[in-house]
Amino acid sequence: MAFYDRMFDALGLRDWCESSGGGANLSMADLLAQANAENVDNGPTFPFPSLDALNEACPAIPQSRDFVSAVEDGFLAIKDGLKLVLDPLTQPLSWMLEWALLAVDAVPWWIMLPALFVLTWYVSRSAIVTGFVIFVFCFLGFIDHLEPAMQTLSIVLVCTGLCILLGVPIGIAMAKSDSFQRMILPVLDLLQTLPTFVYLIPLIFLFSVTEPKLYGIAIIVYAIVPVIRLTDLGIRLVDKDVVEAANAFGMSPRQKLWGVELPLALPNIMAGVNQTIMMSLAMVVIASLVSAPGLGVLVLRGIRNLELGVGLIAGLGIVLLAIVLDRVSKAALARVAAAQKH
Repeated sequence: MAFYDRMFDALGLRDWCESSGGGANLSMADLLAQANAENVDNGPTFPFPSLDALNEACPAIPQSRDFVSAVEDGFLAIKDGLKLVLDPLTQPLSWMLEWALLAVDAVPWWIMLPALFVLTWYVSRSAIVTGFVIFVFCFLGFIDHLEPAMQTLSIVLVCTGLCILLGVPIGIAMAKSDSFQRMILPVLDLLQTLPTFVYLIPLIFLFSVTEPKLYGIAIIVYAIVPVIRLTDLGIRLVDKDVVEAANAFGMSPRQKLWGVELPLALPNIMAGVNQTIMMSLAMVVIASLVSAPGLGVLVLRGIRNLELGVGLIAGLGIVLLAIVLDRVSKAALARVAAAQKH
């Protein structure tokens, strides 16, 4: 006799339960009990009135497994329509990632590394930061981790570039419209709190694991939040007196945005870009589960095959890459801040 039998009897629902029931799936507790029949767990004395507990007393009430199946069936029902819309929209992302990875394979190291060092100097104008970048990439090359490191870096740069391209306009729109901000903020909260592995689940159903956009979308969706939030914040923090002065000079909204608000908000936007870079790097490692190349593959190999050295060295490479990206982006941010003071 189930715990809640008497409750349904007292409510006069027994006929409904019996007429609508039958053919119910086994609950997880039932499956475990069948698998381990000798050690049957009778459960707590006063079970929580969950779907499974109520289903034992009234088969008309669906089980938890039915609820999960309904979510899955709902997604599968709209999958073809989603794929039809998303496939052409996201194909350029696949092309960009493929080209970036092909460039890593095709360009020899004696061209790629000097170009990277010159770019670092141009962005940071710091001998210390440039020297550190030279040391890190020479070290990674010395231990034969240069190619996966460059693959990781190329994916991060492509995805970060798209995050900036999409995130800055959204942040500007949020700063200009309170109602749009109220509409977008819950979405950003959801993206920021959703567990990282969950991003990959619907994408696996939509795209093939051989398509780079599978991991590209996951990285962009996960990493785009900081650049949106800090663009919105930066523009909202622009001194109101400066904005009023711009209005007094008769500047149009577009002139005010490009000539006053964006330059003054640039330090905050750059801080958002820095966070986006770090989050892209973190997601690249997780996305190695769905065929993203780079250092994450070596970490995954270390875990799967219990190869301690492979996993730790690849992890050290990721840490060094994170420090490089952080120091270079912060040096660029410091340059922007110093230029604004003058």
